[in-house]
Amino acid sequence: MEGADAGVSGEKIQARILVVDDEPVIREGLRRTLETGGLEVETSASGYLALEMMQNKGFDLVLTDLKMPGMSGIELLTAIKGLQPETPVIIITGYSTVDTAVEAMKCGAFDYIAKPFEPDQILAKVQGALAHRTVLMESLSLKQDLRHRQGLDAFIGESREMQKVYHRIMQVAPTDSTVLILGESGTGKELVARAIHKNSTRRSHPFVAVDCTSLVENLLESELFGHVKGSFTGALHTKSGLFKVADGGTLFLDEVANISLTTQAKLLRVLQQREVTPIGGTQPVPFDIRLVAASNKNLRTMVKEGTFREDLFFRLNIIPIELPPLRERKGDKPLLISHFLKVFAEETGKEIRGISPAALALLEEYPFPGNVRELQGAIERAVVLSAGEMIQVSDLELHGSGEKQGGGMLPGFVPQSADELKQTKRLIREQAVEPVEKAFALQALERNNWNITRAAEETGMQRPNFQALVKKLGISIKGQASE
Repeated sequence: MEGADAGVSGEKIQARILVVDDEPVIREGLRRTLETGGLEVETSASGYLALEMMQNKGFDLVLTDLKMPGMSGIELLTAIKGLQPETPVIIITGYSTVDTAVEAMKCGAFDYIAKPFEPDQILAKVQGALAHRTVLMESLSLKQDLRHRQGLDAFIGESREMQKVYHRIMQVAPTDSTVLILGESGTGKELVARAIHKNSTRRSHPFVAVDCTSLVENLLESELFGHVKGSFTGALHTKSGLFKVADGGTLFLDEVANISLTTQAKLLRVLQQREVTPIGGTQPVPFDIRLVAASNKNLRTMVKEGTFREDLFFRLNIIPIELPPLRERKGDKPLLISHFLKVFAEETGKEIRGISPAALALLEEYPFPGNVRELQGAIERAVVLSAGEMIQVSDLELHGSGEKQGGGMLPGFVPQSADELKQTKRLIREQAVEPVEKAFALQALERNNWNITRAAEETGMQRPNFQALVKKLGISIKGQASE
């Protein structure tokens, strides 16, 4: 494949371009123009087809019309920035206004060009975008190498929220300060603890993790502090506690909020004195550890309620790290979906090429109260259940969307009156049902070439009712496709 002239340097940039426009004349005109520049070009008549093409093969640049049936250019741009954020997108439109240009650039468009345009104008913008992509890919490669060396390659996500977490990990890792990791279940608290250990001076010593919810009070104390033979029924041998097992390394106390007040008092004394007395023992044993604790509960609230010791909280909360829930990690969900698809396809030996746009839209809408852990389980289940090469809506089983919002539309809100309760229930039902409605309508339209009449007939709905559903969901359809 020949390359395109990169500009004044005379270098050639080899590239594959995807042109997306519902008008055949525009698609073919752009194809001829770009092929004269030595570029490889493929075309798509819709945004949904374009997304499928991008998952099947790699494209270095996308040129897309702004106004298209089904998925607009802005919606396609947003999806591309989630799936392949390194791919530059140029928006092409006949609706040349300052507002649309600003919206496109805010959503991540590399550039914006209005019809009618000259071939040289298009080629110049494409060459500039490709040159920018080359620099960006080199930068991403360097960042990936750095992440690998820093032990952060276990994390999937490039959002601003996660960048803050990565920065905080690298700040605190070289120190011996106690770290408290806060976040909802499934956000990856143990991954953070392991990354801190891997980047610390203690990396060659043990990393010991204990789930404080998995053991009753007496057994937890025995696990943490150890015991001597005969100190209680069943203590047949002397056992070192995890404080001693982790000596020289890192001790990770997961879900520390579940420790009883009695054990909290003993834990505080151990941390203050830096020595531990095994159950039934008389001689304290010194230890040298770095302590990392984690909780999915609000410890400050528990302190106010009297269920967590204030002095222990202050002892643990030296360096707090707050993990964002998945619903707040803008742009990370498609990256995680792609990663999990690859992992589970390899594990099951299935040829999974990607995920349909309707299925991706459903996953994007779902709040995932279980965060990354729930998403991982959903993708594994979909891969196992899938009978084809693409994950479809029918392969997804997203349970409990109406039972637990996990901070989606109504985080932490408790209605105070009968009217508020009624309204809250209505909003929760809408939040649970809308993703299914949208997937239903999109798939019906895709199967019927965006013809509303045929889609309504196929699904057994009256045309006005189907059209009203499409309008309510904000699905755009051009006049000729809706007849």
